[in-house]
Amino acid sequence: MPTGPTVLLVDDEERFRQNLKKMLTAHGLAVTAVGSGEEALAELARQPYDVMLLDMRMPGLSGLETLAAIKQDYPETEVIVLTGHASVDTAAEIIRLGGFEFLLKPCPLEEIIAKIESAYERSLARKR
Repeated sequence: MPTGPTVLLVDDEERFRQNLKKMLTAHGLAVTAVGSGEEALAELARQPYDVMLLDMRMPGLSGLETLAAIKQDYPETEVIVLTGHASVDTAAEIIRLGGFEFLLKPCPLEEIIAKIESAYERSLARKR
């Protein structure tokens, strides 16, 4: 049983997904990586995750559609959106749908880890 957060990484870019997974794992995080919103929902149905890192632009379910489905069915999972295409409207929609935070790609690893830790603390507080 992991002592820190369990993280689900969702990004359709294989190289980015695998590299980020390796870097987060090297920092002691338990990370599972999938390539689509549909795979993320299937993985969440299989087991719970504390924090999700979610890409915005993906084929199939978009990041916003995936976020909406996750917050409806798995509200205890904190979602951090990673995007290379930010706008004020998108940021407002992410927050409205219950997203924890959004980060603009490329983002320093230390900032991603800090946001994961903050999201995990909020997740733990909700479970108490």
